[in-house]
Amino acid sequence: MAVLEKIRVKMGAFITILIAIALLSFIIDPSTLESTLSMFSSKYDVGEIDGKSVTYQDYQNKVDYFTGIYEMSSGGAMNDQTQELINNTAWQDEITERVFIPAAMNAGLNLGEEELLDMSQGNDISPVLANEASFRDENGAFDRHRVVEFVQAVSQDPSGQLQLYWNYLEDNMRKDRLFTKYISLLEKSAVVNPMELARAIADNNTTYSVDFVVKPMGFAQDSTVTVSNEEIRAYYEEHKHNYKQPESKDIDYVVYEVVPSAEDLELTYNNMEKVYPEFTTTSNMKTFLARNSDQPFTGYYYSEEELGMLPSQIAEFATEAKVSESLPVFQDENVYYAARLMDVKSLPDSIFVKHILLPASDEAKADSLLNVLKRGGDFVALASEYSLDQNPNVEEPGDLGWMTQRYIIPGFEQLFMADRNEVVKLTTSYGIHLVKFTQRTAPYKKYQVALLVKEAVAGKQTYADYYAKANDFATQCGGDAAKFDEVAKALNVPVYPALRVLASAKTISNSYDNTKEVLRWMNESETGDVSEILAVDNRYFFIVAIRGEHHAGIATYEEMASQLKDIIMYEKESAKLAAETEELVAGAATLEQVAEKLSLPVSHRDGVVFSSLTSQQLDPKFIGAIASANEGELVGPVIGEIGVYYFTVTGKEIGAFYTEDDAKNRKARELEYMTQVLPAVLAEQANVVDTRYKFY
Repeated sequence: MAVLEKIRVKMGAFITILIAIALLSFIIDPSTLESTLSMFSSKYDVGEIDGKSVTYQDYQNKVDYFTGIYEMSSGGAMNDQTQELINNTAWQDEITERVFIPAAMNAGLNLGEEELLDMSQGNDISPVLANEASFRDENGAFDRHRVVEFVQAVSQDPSGQLQLYWNYLEDNMRKDRLFTKYISLLEKSAVVNPMELARAIADNNTTYSVDFVVKPMGFAQDSTVTVSNEEIRAYYEEHKHNYKQPESKDIDYVVYEVVPSAEDLELTYNNMEKVYPEFTTTSNMKTFLARNSDQPFTGYYYSEEELGMLPSQIAEFATEAKVSESLPVFQDENVYYAARLMDVKSLPDSIFVKHILLPASDEAKADSLLNVLKRGGDFVALASEYSLDQNPNVEEPGDLGWMTQRYIIPGFEQLFMADRNEVVKLTTSYGIHLVKFTQRTAPYKKYQVALLVKEAVAGKQTYADYYAKANDFATQCGGDAAKFDEVAKALNVPVYPALRVLASAKTISNSYDNTKEVLRWMNESETGDVSEILAVDNRYFFIVAIRGEHHAGIATYEEMASQLKDIIMYEKESAKLAAETEELVAGAATLEQVAEKLSLPVSHRDGVVFSSLTSQQLDPKFIGAIASANEGELVGPVIGEIGVYYFTVTGKEIGAFYTEDDAKNRKARELEYMTQVLPAVLAEQANVVDTRYKFY
């Protein structure tokens, strides 16, 4: 138990169909059976990696595995964010095993049992173990003896949880070491040759001063410039390898938000007013609020800063009122509040807690030990001898550590009102505790406020009214996207577009937390469809029209044509502008003469460096032209990103501040970036297809 408790406290992990098929094989031919099995299998796949399917069951097994690791190591409850993290961890682990590990093996890398043993108990400790808090001593240093203790405890744990966690650590050690070896291969191949080194030093040590004029492109398109379909098609064929895209759809939607009516608000207010008198006088606030409020009474003491996070009326009331005074009912948006100041105390934010844990059935022993402690008994010695909590990773037996009002074992809250070193007997779901605090932060004034809270919710009639409006919209559309805009206009309902919504998206808009039903319908429907009413969180009614879809892979010519036309148009207009300016400045020998002929001002810039194209707030194409120009020479026209340039380099300074070491360090940073993108590159090469959205 002690080792399990240690993991929960210290470790932060993360880190009948077959029979039917057999019968079918007797009555259908093998090729048909194979085809049937293939279709049946693919229907329940969550993705594909390197041409091989990832079945729902295989993936779910991994999710269950990592869920078990999380629950065992944290002891905490799952929420949606945690589950999403676990799901993604399981998917990345699947990619690691199917893509990265084979890549490392193909590169000749391996890991033997002797090396693994050395990584866990020898001289070459894996960072996976070294970074586990439970394997560190009181000074934060890695302690191999604690690893040995853990391994020995594995065989004594009948639950198998310690074995599960040790297997998890070993697996991560293997993968981490293989990844380290793979990166080492890349490092050895990242040689900076003398020519590359000299060029890098020259590019970074040379700064330019330049005078220039720029003729900007106009905002309106030139009506004399045209782009043919043939030109767009040719451009697409030449560049289409750049237009990879994930699966997505374009949708329009309308949404009816169910909000309380005036009658609903009045009803909530009247209900608050009915119970308010009892709220101001009750002696059992916990029971009263449990029966009448949306928020329970926790006994929490608020600092002034925390009060500032509540509606302003409550903060002002609490800091000025006398104990037992009440704040009348008031409205904040759709929520009604009343407040009562229960107490004011000087309390610390944090206390250092120690305890002795006994079985819930051992009341007599708890009372006996409590008497011993009140007579001056040695708390540490008694904790070492009698406590069920024998965590080996604490400084003294019985230590639980620093706790706050928000982060404390449920049932320990009254400790904040106790005196330092005063032993209190408390009962929680863990058993009986003899508990005290030995240290605390500086106390200051805090306010215990009881809050009577009622959120006005839409009544049945209000809900029915909004549903009727949404149903009217959906009915008039009749499932046909061609009618969607017409109906929206007639009913004066705003339409919201959502373009290129990924099949794996978690929401269609940041305005809504949970639109799974909308996304599920979208993924199962086709262009031109309009949904029936899609209810979200019992608060929103969506009607969705699918305007278009984009398949995974290379975007089609039709999808890219409009965008490519703009690109080609800009290139043609830029070339035309360059030709027009060149004709206007014919005969000009200096930049000043160019500026006069074009009626443009001459600008100046110092310290231009070719090695930093994007950090100088200058056109990258312009910077490239500067670096290749001769000093004093009039250069132009140069077509840039925003217009056409004419310039003269007025000075060139060669320094020595960028050294060979700087060049090598930059190469090292490039390698570091390579290691960060390596998993994504390998995944792309393996054609990883993620269709988990069909199930998760």
